[in-house]
Amino acid sequence: MTIQDVDEDELRARFDATIENHDRVEARDWMPQGYRATLVRQIAQHAHSEIIGMQPEGNWLTRAPSLRRKAILLAKVQDEAGHGLYLYSACETLGVTRDELTARLLAGAQKYSSIFNYPTLTYADVGAIGWLVDGAAICNQVPLCRTSYGPYGRAMIRICKEESFHQRQGYELLAAMMRGTDEQRAMVQESVDRFWWPALMMFGPPDDDSPNTAQSMAWGIKRHTNDELRQRMVDMTVPQAEALGVTLPDPELRWNEERGSYDFGSPDWDEFWAVLKGDGPCNAQRLAHRRRAWEDGAWVREAAMAFAAAQSEEAQYEEAW
Repeated sequence: MTIQDVDEDELRARFDATIENHDRVEARDWMPQGYRATLVRQIAQHAHSEIIGMQPEGNWLTRAPSLRRKAILLAKVQDEAGHGLYLYSACETLGVTRDELTARLLAGAQKYSSIFNYPTLTYADVGAIGWLVDGAAICNQVPLCRTSYGPYGRAMIRICKEESFHQRQGYELLAAMMRGTDEQRAMVQESVDRFWWPALMMFGPPDDDSPNTAQSMAWGIKRHTNDELRQRMVDMTVPQAEALGVTLPDPELRWNEERGSYDFGSPDWDEFWAVLKGDGPCNAQRLAHRRRAWEDGAWVREAAMAFAAAQSEEAQYEEAW
């Protein structure tokens, strides 16, 4: 019996039972169009973020202060490229091609994380991105290993392992700078001041202003709300900041004994929405660079496809003989 032979009400009942039992939906399974569209939007945004996210740190590849630091940064940027490929592959299982996803990004129909629209002005930003940005990514992405869509959850397992390593690399870099000169310590503090609030914005708007959270959680795509994840990030980061010797730029930050968590201030949501709409410091630069890379790489994609076609034709010829 095929999916086409089953009544849609029965298919929906099977899907609902899979979600209710916390089982995995696979690419071959029937799924509501809204579920599929939500997955495409979320996974594509994640994939785009990994690829666009190579740019801010790639800015420092030729200026890293030592061969060791250059090798570490190069390996990290390479990891991000791999993450993007895993996620594009997961998205392709939903019936949309990588070319289509890139076209939507370049046309402004799909987004990437707002954090990558901020510039990396000093080398300390490489450490701040590793510690804060990848730290936020870990808070957000580890629960996605248990997301209801199988290909996405399996892709996230390796990604989270590597992101955890990136976060430790960033913290180690900042710790080394904090043991250095007064100028280096000031550079670290200035970088943390710039990246703290944008890092908290990475989880998305407050729950009351998030149009997709409720349905995504009902479908098991997300496991926690934006505000829950943001709280986890703050609670995880404050002790690390104290050990590092930096001050987080929030005068409202204090421990709440009753809640067992830190109280903290609100990010500038007007800034968040402006960046999301394309008015951030680097929006135009990031997309222009991505468009140029896509166009310049056309010959590589064409050559790879031609080679694959030739290989396939040769294999068929050999089989015939």
